[in-house]
Amino acid sequence: MKNISALATALIASLVLLNACGTKQEKKEDAKAPAKKEQVILRKQARAEIQLQTEVISYKAFAAPIIIPAKVVANQDNEALIGTLVAGRVRKVFCKLGDFVKAGQVLMTVEGLDIGEIKSAYWKAKAVLDYTKSNYERQSRLFDEKIGSKKMVLESQAEYQKALAEFKAADKKLHAAGMDDEAVAENTTEEHTSGTLSIKSPISGIVVERNIVLGQLVEPATNAFRVINTSTVWVDGSIYEKDLNKIPAGTTVRFTSAASPGEEFTGQLIYIGQTVDEETRTIKVRASFNNSGNKLRPQIFGEMIIQSAAGSKALVVPTDAIAREAAGPFVFIQLNDSLFEKRDVVTGGTAGNVTEIRQGVKDGERVVINGVFSLKSEMKKESFAEGE
Repeated sequence: MKNISALATALIASLVLLNACGTKQEKKEDAKAPAKKEQVILRKQARAEIQLQTEVISYKAFAAPIIIPAKVVANQDNEALIGTLVAGRVRKVFCKLGDFVKAGQVLMTVEGLDIGEIKSAYWKAKAVLDYTKSNYERQSRLFDEKIGSKKMVLESQAEYQKALAEFKAADKKLHAAGMDDEAVAENTTEEHTSGTLSIKSPISGIVVERNIVLGQLVEPATNAFRVINTSTVWVDGSIYEKDLNKIPAGTTVRFTSAASPGEEFTGQLIYIGQTVDEETRTIKVRASFNNSGNKLRPQIFGEMIIQSAAGSKALVVPTDAIAREAAGPFVFIQLNDSLFEKRDVVTGGTAGNVTEIRQGVKDGERVVINGVFSLKSEMKKESFAEGE
């Protein structure tokens, strides 16, 4: 009896081991099996009933617009950061945020010891120049009249030239500090040299930043104001490297934005980047837009629409051949007379009644162009039957 019991136990253990091995082998084979493709079979009669039509997909001339996300930015040629070149304290401010200012308009005055010293040095050099010039002219006149000596002429000439050099240096320093000829001339009527400096706007535009208050100590590195002229603006976007050859130089572009619904703005492409972003594989493009209505404001987001160059080619299908669901767009490819396969695709632009297919199909494959909805319904029926 003991021998029979031991034999029965050994047989049971062997069966369990074989069953486990079989299960592991089945799982291994399942893992190696390819993912099942979504296909549907449609017989000749059914194809006729839904009037199914197909077409061979191929590369064709395609000039659909390239639509890319874009952002309005300030035209850097019409933008200015304004501050003082000499340290001092803000004495008066003559504008506020949002004000329109003209080129040459005083935005603030700055008061400081350095400003007074620069002006004083200028007027001192001016006085010495006037004296030495007068003396040089007088000595030259006396020499011509045989009264003066050549030595006195040469000495006075040297003094004049030295004074002239010192005056030019003082004049350059004064203008470098922000004083113009008009402001210098105003000081000729003052009994003492003013220690204030008028800070003016170099361009006409709107004050979009003000970073100072009365009594604030400002340094040459302080950006007191930012003025932007928005009569023209730039719009920046990025295109994929594969679209680079589709864009002609100087092409006209359009821009749309939710900020101006139903309105399109027309501009000119002025810049195409020379480098490709390593992560996104895109290239920066920039267009210039006239903004006389001031509707395009910096930092507004929208879409830039760039018309492709004539002669560009792409894989295209009739737009009606593309079906959509939550997972994305797809088409049906005919594999043989009765077998059709669902193929997920990545679409490009649309021009007229055709759409570019960027991924998912190959040149020469046959795509269903009529009866797509019926094929989609038939595939759902088969999926439901398999589930049952």
